[in-house]
Amino acid sequence: MSRPYLLAETYWKAVKMTDYDAAVLPWGATEAHNYHLPYATDNYEADALAAEAARLAWEAGRKVLVLPTIPFGVNTGQADIRLCMNLYPSTQMAILRDLAEVVARSGIKKLLIFNSHGGNDFKQMVREVGAQFPELWISTCFWFKALDGSAYFANPGDHADETETSLLLHLHPELVLPLEEAGIGHAKKSNISAMREGWAWAERKWSQITEDTGVGNPKEATAEKGARFYTDLTQKLAQFFIELADADVNQLYE
Repeated sequence: MSRPYLLAETYWKAVKMTDYDAAVLPWGATEAHNYHLPYATDNYEADALAAEAARLAWEAGRKVLVLPTIPFGVNTGQADIRLCMNLYPSTQMAILRDLAEVVARSGIKKLLIFNSHGGNDFKQMVREVGAQFPELWISTCFWFKALDGSAYFANPGDHADETETSLLLHLHPELVLPLEEAGIGHAKKSNISAMREGWAWAERKWSQITEDTGVGNPKEATAEKGARFYTDLTQKLAQFFIELADADVNQLYE
């Protein structure tokens, strides 16, 4: 049975007759995730989290429409890791501009970029594309930062870690290799103090900071941890979707 909150499963008659409150564009990546998770991990997460949050929002009476996930992200730091698929930020902005035009001319007033990959950074793109389509209010979120992972996991990291591994064990256990095959996800720190402290930044060269492409030890991941995290996370995301749907773009500040 089709889900009316997913454009990929929706039919023309329903689209023609529905007044959508907001559109959600999940954006992931295709890249190495340690030895035990598949290349499309970010996309599987984006698909599942956006769909469940939209389902909850839909059940609360908000017409939030999830667009198909963009499966490629910025992976310039993984250029020497085989088949980490890369889109340059300028390419991403061109894609975003084209899709924003479609959403705007379809009469939808709000577009959320639902980010599922740490290498993607949409803030400057939102500024530029938003200026080109002033009738469309564009926002972005990164689900990985929505909850404090330390409340759920012993070893939260930021890539193929206990968090992502637990989520995939819950969502797609058939795609997760035995954890004995996973690397420990040890990541080297920068030699520059300002970068270690977080007030200076440079792109990480992935093959220099980690031997297994992971950042964070996945060894204690379980499906049960993933299920609890997934439930709490999608409920929080759904509340965000509801607030987004209800927002008056002309009265956004108190």
